[in-house]
Amino acid sequence: MRAIQDPTAETPLQATVNGASVEATVESRMLLADFLREDLGLTGTHLGCEHGVCGACTVLVDGAPVRSCIMFASQIDGRDVVTVEGLSEGEGLTDLQQAFKDNHGLQCGFCTPGFLMTISGVEPSDYPDDDSIREMLSGNICRCTGYGGIVDAVKQVWGRAQ
Repeated sequence: MRAIQDPTAETPLQATVNGASVEATVESRMLLADFLREDLGLTGTHLGCEHGVCGACTVLVDGAPVRSCIMFASQIDGRDVVTVEGLSEGEGLTDLQQAFKDNHGLQCGFCTPGFLMTISGVEPSDYPDDDSIREMLSGNICRCTGYGGIVDAVKQVWGRAQ
């Protein structure tokens, strides 16, 4: 029989977050979203539903999009994490961010970091048409835009704009 771990137990972790080495000790029950926002000050990772449905908390872990609101911080031990703050390397917008701006793919902006991270973590060739792009985006909820501008932004950044 497997022993149940004390949720308040402290767990050490070493990870790379946005290219920087991070060492911390976290409670076993601490969620990755809370660690990123509260301990590292990376508030671009938004919390919406807090049970993995809305996609606002999406980050990349080892290059794959994951919901940070349902992943424990201790699970990033030895892994590479990228948040929306880690997408750009300077003051300007990335091509993806510019495409969102060009195509009015954002309004209030709350969902935008999750969309940016989801799109950044997929292979464009896996989504060859509008329907497949919409399917890929279906894990992220936007309450403002109607998704048309977001799909157009994806097509622009992937060189498929009409």
